[in-house]
Amino acid sequence: MRIVFFGTPEFAVNTLEKLFNNSNHEVVAVVTQPDKRRGRGNKLIPSPVKEIALNHNLPIWQPARIKKDRETLTLLQKTQVDVFVVVAYGQILSKEILDMPKYGCINVHGSILPQYRGAAPIQWSIYDGNEETGITTMLMDEGMDTGDMLLKAYISIDLCSNVETLSLKLAQQGANLLLETLDKLESGEIEPIAQDNQLATYARLIKKDDFQIDWSQSAIQIHNHIRAFYPYCITSFREQNLKITQSIPLTNIKEQELPVQFTKLSSYLTDMDSFKGEQGEIVKTIKNFGFVVQCGEGLLLILEVQLAGKKLQSAWNFINGARLTIGEKVGG
Repeated sequence: MRIVFFGTPEFAVNTLEKLFNNSNHEVVAVVTQPDKRRGRGNKLIPSPVKEIALNHNLPIWQPARIKKDRETLTLLQKTQVDVFVVVAYGQILSKEILDMPKYGCINVHGSILPQYRGAAPIQWSIYDGNEETGITTMLMDEGMDTGDMLLKAYISIDLCSNVETLSLKLAQQGANLLLETLDKLESGEIEPIAQDNQLATYARLIKKDDFQIDWSQSAIQIHNHIRAFYPYCITSFREQNLKITQSIPLTNIKEQELPVQFTKLSSYLTDMDSFKGEQGEIVKTIKNFGFVVQCGEGLLLILEVQLAGKKLQSAWNFINGARLTIGEKVGG
């Protein structure tokens, strides 16, 4: 197939690279969001998708509002391609655009639809404590991720997966599923399936307030919070902001759920019930690992932190540098 690719963040790069490396398909142009100013120098930085496209000398179109940009719409119409592939592009496509390609517009979405429609499906799936997620390819319509489904692929969410590590896995899975979708769509092997709107859930945009840790929640809820919004979750310590970027819940955890590097923790789990405190209170330190905080229910081991104005560091190094003592509190 001849393809115009729409995408912006790192999540879309795997799919674009797969298309470039597949002789069955030809990417003829790329549409991505405008460059953004970032960093101390306030320099214009291209999107990850644009950086890849530049290496292939393709036309790159970056309209600020694609539905209103007549120049881009005219260019898209002239491509006369078979399909538009859309992966985390970041703008809503109008019916005029959706109707342009022969086979329509195919979206690679980071959830098992109709669950987690919307802008942040991977984050909210982790936040909600799901043990499984996946990728859905679908034919786009004018709604928010409401189009007919084509193919699905599933993946487990490990206890210590965060949004970054899970996104990498899903990006690879999505790239493979997109190629399978294109081949089967062209050969007539796919029957699109309508979504059941009664089963739909929504993954809203993430706001700054979502990063604040609430120590009245359970240990597993806070752990899911930290890994869902990695690396931005924040609390307070000695009247300073403290980011918490890695944790492990120590209540009702199964030893086999622990990553290999944390198996030595199993020797500490048997006596955890003897350590109790107020919400947010540091009740124990574990050598070479970090400090344990009492939550609304259960205990949470903090493994990695970043104090305001300081570099990211292991919680054990933080304990020693800050001379942290048992009984101190995080979160006020």
